[in-house]
Amino acid sequence: MKTTAHAKLNLSLDVLGRTDDGYHRLRMVMQTVAFGDDLDVEMRADGQFTIDPGQSYLPADGRNLAVKAAKRFLDGTGQGADIRVVKRIPVCAGMGGGSADAAAVLRALNTLTGRNMPVDELCALGASVGSDVPFCVMEGAALAEGRGEVLTPIPSLPVCAVVICKPAFAISTPELFGRVDGRRSRLRPDTAGILAAMEAGDVPGVARRMFNVFEDVLDRRQGEISAIKSALTDMGALGAAMTGSGSAVFGLFDDDTAAKKAHQTLSARYQECYLTAPYPGR
Repeated sequence: MKTTAHAKLNLSLDVLGRTDDGYHRLRMVMQTVAFGDDLDVEMRADGQFTIDPGQSYLPADGRNLAVKAAKRFLDGTGQGADIRVVKRIPVCAGMGGGSADAAAVLRALNTLTGRNMPVDELCALGASVGSDVPFCVMEGAALAEGRGEVLTPIPSLPVCAVVICKPAFAISTPELFGRVDGRRSRLRPDTAGILAAMEAGDVPGVARRMFNVFEDVLDRRQGEISAIKSALTDMGALGAAMTGSGSAVFGLFDDDTAAKKAHQTLSARYQECYLTAPYPGR
């Protein structure tokens, strides 16, 4: 079965504190986009699992989230799966690439086996693989809380253009959480305002409220994040933000011509630059 693993963006990301077991409590507004990886999932009867991850530097064994998801879904059945990935979502970008692949595998196996698990059950299974997997199973838009696995579906962003740009460096997620833990955030996203704007289908209202608390703890080496945000808004984006723990930055446009021009301009400077649109789900 061929399927697509859609990338996710954080329209907002807030860290509320830590739980007794050491995990961070998050509050995020998340949206899938049309851009993503292509997967081919095939059942096998011998209980073996293989994956071609699409890039030589990605794990091609049980460490891969797509394999973990397949093993969880098929546990106890004696069946296995062959998974092939055409990788397009950039790695270490905050766009949920590994989680999206795992979610796509769960959806594919749900169809191939005829099990037809409801989405909420598939999301619960995905949570055992990774915190972002449930949202990637659900797709569309949601308020994500807890570690990201507690989801409240909301209306998807209306039609607009999205330009995504990833600089040529990664950002350590544990390091960012450590910095957030060590200081009081001066800036917080207007999550309630974003939710209201999403309900109203107000793209400018969403765009001007987007914010990611991790942006408040970036160091000088990561100043390029701000430079890309400024470039996007200078070229007509209604608003721009970093997604997840970075390093990808995205801007929302209500003018297709401006979005195409921004994409073209940034593509000349950055190897990983994409023009896409919100994906409302299946």
